[in-house]
Amino acid sequence: MDASTPPKLVGPHFQHRIIMTWRNNTFLFILGLTVALAVASLQSSPGYMDSGYYYATGLQLVEGKGFTEPFLWNYLDDPDGIPHPSHTYWLPLSSILSALSMLVVGQKTYTAARLIFILFAAFVPIVTAHLAMDISKRRDLAMISGLLSIFSVYYAPFMPVTDNYAPFMLLGGMIFILANKTQWWVYLILGFLAGLMNLARTDGILWLGLLGILILWRLNDADQKKINKLKSLIIPGALVIGGYMLVMAPWFIRNINIFDSPMAPGGGHILWLTNYNDTFAYPADQVNLQSWLDAGWQSALKARLWAFSITLGNSLGVQGGILVFPFILIGFWGIRHDIRARLALVGWLILITVMTFIFPFAGARGGFFHAGTAFQPFWWAIAPLGLERVIKGIRSRKLLDDRAYKIFQGALVGISIGLTGLIIWLRILQPGWQPESQLYTKVEEFLVKQGASQNEIAVVRNPPGYYIVSGRPTIVIPPGGPSTILELAERYDASYLILEPGGVLEIYQELYDLYEEFPNFEYLGEVDDARIYALHPSE
Repeated sequence: MDASTPPKLVGPHFQHRIIMTWRNNTFLFILGLTVALAVASLQSSPGYMDSGYYYATGLQLVEGKGFTEPFLWNYLDDPDGIPHPSHTYWLPLSSILSALSMLVVGQKTYTAARLIFILFAAFVPIVTAHLAMDISKRRDLAMISGLLSIFSVYYAPFMPVTDNYAPFMLLGGMIFILANKTQWWVYLILGFLAGLMNLARTDGILWLGLLGILILWRLNDADQKKINKLKSLIIPGALVIGGYMLVMAPWFIRNINIFDSPMAPGGGHILWLTNYNDTFAYPADQVNLQSWLDAGWQSALKARLWAFSITLGNSLGVQGGILVFPFILIGFWGIRHDIRARLALVGWLILITVMTFIFPFAGARGGFFHAGTAFQPFWWAIAPLGLERVIKGIRSRKLLDDRAYKIFQGALVGISIGLTGLIIWLRILQPGWQPESQLYTKVEEFLVKQGASQNEIAVVRNPPGYYIVSGRPTIVIPPGGPSTILELAERYDASYLILEPGGVLEIYQELYDLYEEFPNFEYLGEVDDARIYALHPSE
């Protein structure tokens, strides 16, 4: 029997043998929860801007301030000031989840905000194992898949943070489970899940398109003599769109009320970036088609080749878990005719195309890493099938005995555990997860001693991160240089600038080194090599 072919099961134990038992589910949940909690114990703060943004805007919701943000982390929609409508670039699902978690716990701490994400991380291996069971009808292989999702190598440090990783994995895994079913209500649920994915990320709209492709495939595969083509297209399509709009319609209405458009205006300039720092450019209207054309086709080609190398590396190392990648390919080949395999391949190819050629800077700087999580449960589900086929091929040459299956399965999981530990060491333990948070705390203490009032605005590298530790309104440092800082200070009434060590753009290096030559920047002092200035734009 081919390793990718479900075994023929008969007799009274049929049902028992092809489902995950409560013991299997409980084991995966507890182990997944333990690993997520262990990682979370090493992270006392969000650690990077995305996670900090979702936590900070979740706080706004809990405090009854609605979808607003007390900082500006980009100028893409030409903001009038602070407070500013939130989620004009990123979407709100993780902020909503953070707020719900804090409301349930009754605290406004980062620990409280992340509890729901830790819980989601514990459910990912259960969903992954159920998907694997549905594909292989092999409980042992399903358990291996579940374990691979727990020890997820590069994704492990991010599973318990206030970001889209764990929710996106859950939603993607559920879509793949349901994609093999044809009951009418399934399409409604699939649309609802696609809506949640779009509420999490802009690229989540891809999944609505993939569901449309799924419906067309089913129509093409069906017995043409026994179906009404129009009915079989319209009803599932309407149910999918209906489920999608149950989630997204309120958000579209909010955007129309604020921006006169169902889509927030923050992402319009992203098409014309010539480098990643253009994301923070001020004014944003300088990032346009003409500036992109002026940069030349060589610049555009170089950026896309660079983005392709990054996304290819992510595909092999991150999504493929380094050594797991070959088994994913082999497992995929074994089930290539499964509609879910086709869906995964088409979706992944569309995603890598968009993230490489349309949005190369956003894609290479985290977009593909984030969005690819939705496919992870499927990759983990088919990897043990690939290993099984390899072992079977070797055994056919009588080079291995019956113990080979267990030995190599254990080795695959063991290697994933080791690599996961290594990545946690390199990403969390060795550099430390919260050095920026500690720095911002010290800087804020310095500003207070200097007499800074709570409402005075500071210009910083990571506005959500600074706001979280201080409560101070903040705006992001643009790439334009000191003169642009003064323009911002004039427009937004900013009072202070903080230049961090290791985070100074080249255009600010002279200000950092020779501050006495910039009379509009009053040097106040230094905290752990971060230099702090009072801004005097009108002098």
